[in-house]
Amino acid sequence: MTEIIDGNAVAEDVRGDVSDAVDALAESDVTPTLATVLMSDDPASETYVSMKQNDCEEVGIDTVDVELDSDADAAELYDTIDELNADDDVNGILVQMPVPDHVDDRRVLRSIDPEKDVDGLHPENIGRLVAGDARYKPCTPHGIQRLLEAAEVETEGKEAVVVGRSRLVGKPMANLFIQYGDGGNATTTVCHSRTEDLAAKTREADILVAAAGVPEMIDGSMIGEGAVVIDVGINQVDADNEKGYELVGDVDFDSAKEQASAITPVPGGVGPMTRAMLLYNTVNAAAVQSGVESALD
Repeated sequence: MTEIIDGNAVAEDVRGDVSDAVDALAESDVTPTLATVLMSDDPASETYVSMKQNDCEEVGIDTVDVELDSDADAAELYDTIDELNADDDVNGILVQMPVPDHVDDRRVLRSIDPEKDVDGLHPENIGRLVAGDARYKPCTPHGIQRLLEAAEVETEGKEAVVVGRSRLVGKPMANLFIQYGDGGNATTTVCHSRTEDLAAKTREADILVAAAGVPEMIDGSMIGEGAVVIDVGINQVDADNEKGYELVGDVDFDSAKEQASAITPVPGGVGPMTRAMLLYNTVNAAAVQSGVESALD
């Protein structure tokens, strides 16, 4: 029988560890604080920020909520980041993406103090990740590592295939798979929109991570028997229900689970882990900046 990997349950365990670490830091008068910056009128972005703030409250992390008009000059966002960088009470800075078209998102990432970059996307932090000396692992790939660990999936010597090459998921995920140590040592292939005969590549995978952002692009015929399938996609498609839509992943779940030995659902798989690992990184950032040893591994 195919194992359905429960991201909600694993995320709850991570949040418990984070809460304990927050209590430990409090003994040294350190309270982790995350600043969220929203420069968008997109309801989905507003919801994501609200959820992250609620997550922080549940585990004892303080929050600073900054909202900027989506039509404001880009300099207002850059100045806001500079102010948060200089604020010793702020340990982590999260600028909700996407930002408006008139804002250079790469400059946004470069502007955040690397020690406060809890998304792990500043060029310095990406460089450290590639070098095998990560300060903070990007939240989604790190969450996937934790899901595989919880499902007792061995990565060493396995064939890992990552579909998608985004800086947020695909590239750092591939780098984590090839690192020495737990959760790594895999032989890794990265596929993308220019890959020829994608199905031939994905069928070779012992571990398949789908992160292309295309609804149900991978079905059971593209999955080798017994593979572990991690579905990163969260896509809204039309549906004949009260909402008029439903959420689906990059994997056709029904056909994929007939082939896979384990698979993450959408929703309830990778998504909760991304949010949990943001809390994890924020607590570790507070520890790094205060010089107090973190209780998190």
